[in-house]
Amino acid sequence: MDLLLISLTTIIIAAFMQNLRRRRSNIPPGPPTRFLIGNLHQLKPLWTQSFSEWSHTYGPIISVWLGSQLAVVVSSSDLAKQVLRDKDYQLCNRHRTARMTQNGSDLIWSDYGAHYVKMRKLCTLELFSLKSIECFRLMREMEVSSMVKSVFNDLMTDDQKPVVLRNYLGSVALNIVSRLVIGKTFEPKEGREFKSIVDRETRLPGATKMLDYTIWLKRVSSWFTSDNAFMKHMARKRKWFKRAVMDEVYGGRDQKCFVQSLLELKEKNELTEETVMGLVWNMLTAGADTTAITIEWAMAEMVRCPTVQEKVQHELDSVVGFGRLMSDTDIPKLPYLQCILKEALRLHPPTPLMLPHKASESVQIGGYRVPKGATVYVNVQAIARDPANWSNPDEFRPERFLVEETDVKGQDFRVLPFGSGRRVCPAAQLSLNMMTLALGNLLHCFSWTSSTPREHIDMTEKPGLVCYMKTPLQALASSRLPQELYLLTFH
Repeated sequence: MDLLLISLTTIIIAAFMQNLRRRRSNIPPGPPTRFLIGNLHQLKPLWTQSFSEWSHTYGPIISVWLGSQLAVVVSSSDLAKQVLRDKDYQLCNRHRTARMTQNGSDLIWSDYGAHYVKMRKLCTLELFSLKSIECFRLMREMEVSSMVKSVFNDLMTDDQKPVVLRNYLGSVALNIVSRLVIGKTFEPKEGREFKSIVDRETRLPGATKMLDYTIWLKRVSSWFTSDNAFMKHMARKRKWFKRAVMDEVYGGRDQKCFVQSLLELKEKNELTEETVMGLVWNMLTAGADTTAITIEWAMAEMVRCPTVQEKVQHELDSVVGFGRLMSDTDIPKLPYLQCILKEALRLHPPTPLMLPHKASESVQIGGYRVPKGATVYVNVQAIARDPANWSNPDEFRPERFLVEETDVKGQDFRVLPFGSGRRVCPAAQLSLNMMTLALGNLLHCFSWTSSTPREHIDMTEKPGLVCYMKTPLQALASSRLPQELYLLTFH
């Protein structure tokens, strides 16, 4: 008991001294804090909402104390440029909070250095180069056509039943990414288990925001809580990975796949098993989630904006016609469809708060000091809805991208769905192709209306690292093309 009291006293004194030091430094302004927990008690489930509200009060760069961890949040395109371009080298490490981040041995959560550069180069060459994107074009078209066929078959069963689009989008996105990464699609049972594991990761005891960010709680909790839940989860994850990925890696493949290349490097002792698993997990989770999320938001806007839907369908009919399905090669000839996707990415970025960067040394941002070790967030959603950057920013208006050619892959700091700088998403072009193809086929093959009054569609967001619609979109669909097109088998 004496040891416990001494430890708690030491932690409290250290926290008090840290609080005193931070008040004297030139860090950005921010909301008042509470001793030991900082601003954690004030955060809403959607962190971006709290950050945006505080930015209106304290300015476009603010300090938020997540327990004992300083987070600097920037909410303007000029400051985002400083973080992601001008000071990119000092701010390109990752702040890792939970044990789910593979200790930085994967790609997404690794610090910037030789390991990160090697992993990024490997992923780019194998999956994301223009040559690879073209190589897998027919596969993407086949999976999208299978999705269209599934929607049509369900309509033939009951054309008055609303279509829950998330079910189809989640399947087609996971199928495309899994075929790219492991050379096969998952069996239904494997796919359900995968989604269950991903959902469980965000809800594990001991991986909560409070414990992640509050040092004294993390220390104290370790005296009373066990690692049983975490260990059971990791055992389940490894078991699934071995059964669904590893057991079939060398059997029945028409061509070499990404995971085989990783295992060859592992056999040469160039990669660890943890890195192999981390990279595959990165590709499956990041690729499938963000694709499905963006298309669902775009389709929600199509149902809410029938004039926009009619306009893009006219473009699709003019370019593609009524005798075939849209293909990847049609995309450059469909500028309005591309504008719809860009507008969906602007208004509903799949990661509204960019993954946390970490300062490897003290830097100046916006005239303020960002100390070494601080976490830096870019509020992507706030920047994309900033009236200084966009007219009527809360309106869904694809025409804004016809007036001005805008890059969404990291060059224009007003819209950053894929990030920018050294940590920019390497799969940006592949993701755009996948999303445009799936969205275009859904709009070309079907007309979509709301099963409820359009103003009653729930456009609120579900809290989380990625931004799902809180209520899955349901819409009524009617076919637009000759019936035989929906029943074709694509090879």
